[in-house]
Amino acid sequence: MKLELTQRFFFDAAHTLERAHDSAPSRRVHGHTYHAAVTVSAPAATDSGMVVDLALLRQGIAAVRERLDHHLLDEVPGLGRPTLENLCRFIFEGMASGLWVVERVDVERPASGDACRLSR
Repeated sequence: MKLELTQRFFFDAAHTLERAHDSAPSRRVHGHTYHAAVTVSAPAATDSGMVVDLALLRQGIAAVRERLDHHLLDEVPGLGRPTLENLCRFIFEGMASGLWVVERVDVERPASGDACRLSR
């Protein structure tokens, strides 16, 4: 049996984005509040009944969030272009651990209605 556990978090960050078509507002530094969710799975531990110790999952998320929150995403090492797709990949890879399997990562910008999901 496989169980999944999801932890949600948010971060605020700024970025610029060059596009193939003329989109001057995207080229200027601007910011978003991002909402993200990380879903992990593991066999339920028989002694504790937990999929993952939430304290450990939160520590992993805090480490990833620290690299993004209140930063200029253009300058975050390893992120690449600051797109929703690359944010999903960055969080997915940052959460990889021997303690769980990352099943999916969701990143949304609720104010603009944009969302992306990366699944295993």
